[in-house]
Amino acid sequence: QVQLVESGGGLVQAGGSLRLSCAASGSIIRSINAMGWYRQVPGKQRELVARILSGGSTNYVDSVKGRFTISRDNAKNTVYLQMSSLKPEDTAVYYCNAEVVVTTSIGLVFFWGQGTQVTVSS
Repeated sequence: QVQLVESGGGLVQAGGSLRLSCAASGSIIRSINAMGWYRQVPGKQRELVARILSGGSTNYVDSVKGRFTISRDNAKNTVYLQMSSLKPEDTAVYYCNAEVVVTTSIGLVFFWGQGTQVTVSS
């Protein structure tokens, strides 16, 4: 199997910063196509925050552009999300996602982390 281990969530005041990390591991990983961060608040659908391809191309949801930066260390199968100028509306559970080419099947398999809480106080 593939495990995604997240870290870096917490409580921060509005205007502050946090950095999330997510490391993927597993013996069946052949390669990882894309890694990304999603977030979810109670009663709403999970939404894509930012995504990065293995080649470095990125995309962001409009609400975080200019404030969040996604990056990736391919050698470590790790993705980061640097969050700055945080707002109370950024409060959510943040989930790491990896689109993995595995050795045991054809095509991409999606894996998720357990989620980490980010709370921004006003």
